Amino acid sequence: MTEATLRILPKPEGARPVLMGFDSNEVAGACVADIIRAGLNPVAIEFMDRPIIRATEAFAKAGYPDCEALLIIEVEGSAQEMTDQLVRIIEIAKRHDPVEIRESQSAEEAARIWLGRKSAFGAMGQMGDYICLDGTIPVGELPTVLRRIGELSEQYGHMVGNVFHAGDGNMHPLILFNANEAGQLESAEALGAEILKLCVDVGGCLTGEHGVGVEKRDLMTHQFTADDLDTQMAVKDVFDPTWILNPSKVFPLAVSDLRRTQA
Repeated sequence: MTEATLRILPKPEGARPVLMGFDSNEVAGACVADIIRAGLNPVAIEFMDRPIIRATEAFAKAGYPDCEALLIIEVEGSAQEMTDQLVRIIEIAKRHDPVEIRESQSAEEAARIWLGRKSAFGAMGQMGDYICLDGTIPVGELPTVLRRIGELSEQYGHMVGNVFHAGDGNMHPLILFNANEAGQLESAEALGAEILKLCVDVGGCLTGEHGVGVEKRDLMTHQFTADDLDTQMAVKDVFDPTWILNPSKVFPLAVSDLRRTQA
């Protein structure tokens, strides 16, 4: 980086969330895509599906409606800006026949709307062991990917709870399994690999936040060509010529073998 141009923005006067319930994951995903296409830019668009909703209700008792999918959308700015944005967002949501729309009218109501979302990972941990993924997809592909995750969940026999940052397409499927049962971890990992491949196939990528590390190392060939990987490793050669920095991470072992053994 040789230059950075900064713009100072005023601190928002406030923030206001709205909760929306839908009767299917695909419909909720389509609503998110339409909001983004309309040029609206909420500070948060969070998605929760039925397994997550029920787990968080049992755990945190946030008072969420019992529906297939929830969106929590938050806007910020002046009072007028927030009202204008929410009017447009709710107008879009109503085209998708929501089962409930709940606007916060106070700080207490806002906290209740966020309570379940902020408790989601802890709530799912009480249900069993789980693997958390973080594949990222184009927002317009949300309906397709959510439908396909449901199909893969049935195919592999593992419950999958979806809770993620829908506004930027950063998926967080939570794959439940029983670590004390032989073969459960392996089948959960296989399901996770299929979901991550799906993210790549629709134009996304293997990771949005968590990185590649070891878990996704062997999936790198699904996203990158041999030339892509060679170029990435050539950059590593410059900064780590002896390959002593995490030599067995990120790059598939078969691809990086020559560099690791010669170094």
